[in-house]
Amino acid sequence: MAMGRPWEKLLALARGCGGTGPWVAGSPALRRPWARAVRRWLLRPPEPPYKHVCQVGEPALRAVAAPVDPARLAEPEAQALIARLVRVMRAQGAVGLSAPQLGVPLQVLAVEFPERLLDSYPLAVRQARRMAPCPLRVFVNPRMRVLDAGLDSFPEGCLSVAGFVACVPRCRAVQIEGLNENGESVVWQASGWLARIIQHEMDHLQGCLFIDKMDSKTFTNVRWMEVND
Repeated sequence: MAMGRPWEKLLALARGCGGTGPWVAGSPALRRPWARAVRRWLLRPPEPPYKHVCQVGEPALRAVAAPVDPARLAEPEAQALIARLVRVMRAQGAVGLSAPQLGVPLQVLAVEFPERLLDSYPLAVRQARRMAPCPLRVFVNPRMRVLDAGLDSFPEGCLSVAGFVACVPRCRAVQIEGLNENGESVVWQASGWLARIIQHEMDHLQGCLFIDKMDSKTFTNVRWMEVND
């Protein structure tokens, strides 16, 4: 079947993606206010990959992401997805982002922790959380292996659950391997905060959010003090 829209072409990059999943007919739908419904009818609606980060409730965030066909990784649609993923991640000041967060349930993620962002944290926090910088890394069809199963629990947030944080236990060291944006095999061993970032993004590819693994008693609205004031 011909794939005419950009997001359909992206989904065609997935192996075994036969048009089923929670993002198709039959999934729960919310009614839009009348004015917004008219606007959506008059104007062409935005399509994945979005230029914004999806919020919890977006079906792609709860789908198990499909693998990308390596033979099609060099095609314009796949490269455009990767470019937008990196662009949105940087625009939001994030250290990691996955394709489902842009509404595309494919196994693609990006990680980057620049020095300037690292320097914005107090030294004591950087040391306690074992933070270290890393250049941009893109992984397609990634696989992860735990190297140190010891757990550290620190506050964690997510752009797809905007405005909230909670303590989440994560393994201390992991190894991730897959393809980079050029289709080359890459392997990366990471510990501390970088290992946490990897585990967070890998969870997204399984339809899992940090709220599924958090210590619920630590769940916090980051604006709670502002509201009280």
